[in-house]
Amino acid sequence: MPVVGYLHPGSSTARPEEIVAFREGLAQAGYVDGSNVSVQLRWGEGRYDRLAEMAAELVRERVDVILAYSVISAVVATKATTTIPIVFLTGDDPIKHGLVASLSRPGGNATGVSMLTAGLSSKRLGLLRELVPGGIPLVAVLLNPRNPNADAVISEAQDAARGIGQPIEFFNASSEGEIDGAFAAIDKAGAKGFLEGADPFYNDHRKLIIDLAARYRIPAIYEWREFPQDGGLMSYGTSLIEVVRQLGHYTGRVLKGEKPADLPVLQPTKFEFVINLKTAQALGLTMPQLLLAQADEVIE
Repeated sequence: MPVVGYLHPGSSTARPEEIVAFREGLAQAGYVDGSNVSVQLRWGEGRYDRLAEMAAELVRERVDVILAYSVISAVVATKATTTIPIVFLTGDDPIKHGLVASLSRPGGNATGVSMLTAGLSSKRLGLLRELVPGGIPLVAVLLNPRNPNADAVISEAQDAARGIGQPIEFFNASSEGEIDGAFAAIDKAGAKGFLEGADPFYNDHRKLIIDLAARYRIPAIYEWREFPQDGGLMSYGTSLIEVVRQLGHYTGRVLKGEKPADLPVLQPTKFEFVINLKTAQALGLTMPQLLLAQADEVIE
């Protein structure tokens, strides 16, 4: 029975729906976990420093494919092996991180999906500005400095902010305590808008981030629809569940013998804008009709 090593930097308790989606993708390719394939889950639990040893462990166990969730998992996996096929999920440019030679012809032992989350900061910032008549005096951007895509988020957000004359300030957090501290600092700085930098750790702790944004009464926009579903204000990005399902299908194709070198890196073509109207009302915000008209889903 072939074995897939699923390497994830996040929490095992925060992602049950993603594992279901991954198994659905595998099933579309003809593989059923526990029947004709075994999926071995490895969770970093937010400890990104653990991932290199976990990747090395999967290599020692001679798994047939490594599923590397997020750019940091992909980087450590490609350093751990040049022979075991790797299917990755990354929010940043995989060429820049040395994962592939090109998107159309990866050329090595890795391919996957690039979600371009770092490159969507401009769109999210624009949607946030539409929410507040007269503009926002300062937008806070939360970043995890341990994530390799942090520089890309900074660069993209700075370029977007300069283009529209929007003042922004960056705040770092890579633990629960630091998230609390970052929101206190954001409040002290007088920020009236909040942009969450893409990071698996933040998705795992979305309830905490949503609660803090509500406590400090700061309008926020996030990367995944799961945030407004759980009480956040707005989100703009691709469907994470659909992307993970694609990863499962790609993994199945590799198990059947296709080479990552020949499989192009996939990129999303559909993006979703979700608004939670109840949260807007709780913050005392009147949602502009133009913004509501752009939404793919309005939660009431």
